[in-house]
Amino acid sequence: MSHTAEIIAVGTELLLGNIANTNAQAISQSLSSLGVNVFWHTVVGDNPERLREALDIARRRADIIITTGGLGPTYDDLTKQTISAAFGKKLVFHPDILEDIRRYYASALHVPMPESNAQQAEFPEDCEIFDNPVGTAPGCAFESGGVHVLMLPGPPHEMTTMLRRHVEPYLRRLSQEVILSHDIMTFGMGESSVEALLRDQMEKMTNPTLATYAKPSEVRLRATAKAATQAAAEAMLAPVVAEVKALLGPIVYGMDVSGLPEACLNMLKEKKLTFATAESCTGGQIAERITALPGASQVYRGGVVSYWTSVKNAVLGVPQEILDQHGAVSEETARAMADGARRITGADIAVSVTGAAGPDPDERGTPVGIVYIGLSTPEGTHCRSLNLGKRRRDRIQNLATNHAYDVIRRYLSNLPIN
Repeated sequence: MSHTAEIIAVGTELLLGNIANTNAQAISQSLSSLGVNVFWHTVVGDNPERLREALDIARRRADIIITTGGLGPTYDDLTKQTISAAFGKKLVFHPDILEDIRRYYASALHVPMPESNAQQAEFPEDCEIFDNPVGTAPGCAFESGGVHVLMLPGPPHEMTTMLRRHVEPYLRRLSQEVILSHDIMTFGMGESSVEALLRDQMEKMTNPTLATYAKPSEVRLRATAKAATQAAAEAMLAPVVAEVKALLGPIVYGMDVSGLPEACLNMLKEKKLTFATAESCTGGQIAERITALPGASQVYRGGVVSYWTSVKNAVLGVPQEILDQHGAVSEETARAMADGARRITGADIAVSVTGAAGPDPDERGTPVGIVYIGLSTPEGTHCRSLNLGKRRRDRIQNLATNHAYDVIRRYLSNLPIN
């Protein structure tokens, strides 16, 4: 049976634009992998009447309603009360849940629990309670008239923890089919070009299916199969994945990874290699992306953010004659920066980036979007030259960072750097 979901985010701060609705994005991605159709996102302020209206609309068009927010202890946290009333459910107090909340305050927050938190231990009758190990607001789920209602907390780290621990298993129980997806990650070709190569196959497919999703400077292809067992779904996906990899060749950099940094991290670990960075126009983004991943300390030695020419010379050892003759934004400087980072950190390889990110050309008149990626290795030093065009500054920085990781993964894969 196919299920249709609506996500209702509760919070006036979302309507005012004070915070972004990242919860809806995370839930939609999760439901997509489970084969649940998400057709509507709704945002409602902390107002019981408007939430009741949104619920009345949602229950007529979706059989799964997921709410986020409004489960806290304050006077305007009325999600549970409003939903319970809308579905004719009584609220039942759970002393054991209240003790769990008290223990969380004592062990994690080291303060006594305010008595106002007692309302967080009330739940709709006959519901399944979702514990919250990283916060004070448990969630819950119940079914009424063929509609499944799931209530999750608003803070993103609490919501995502509950999503993985409770929501996904709950929704899997609603279907006897196993739905399995694999994400094939690519870099170096636009979404329209990728789709053009695969259009014939995609149009003929019903189960498995294949869809493209554009990310900044990347394209993700999601292959999804429905079957009676996971093994059967895997068997259905294997030829699809193999065909996509064969058609797209070296632009495929990994499967089921979060991005190029994770793919590089895995390859560096496998080869027992370390790397370092020397960054100018990216301002430390290459270092930031790798150090955000668990296990980065096994492969990343360190880096230098060298915005000033004098730092390129004094710290990284870029010869002054190179800087004088070719300028800070040049292939020669990129190569010397990479060599310097590798030398001073003792890393096996080092990557560098220098370029004109804008909004204006550099002091030598180098046009915005000109970027050089250097790579220093035991076999020699390489450089990728880019003309990213007159884009926004942050877009150029993001593209340059991804190109730096693409250079690393191509070297580790024995592919041409350019």
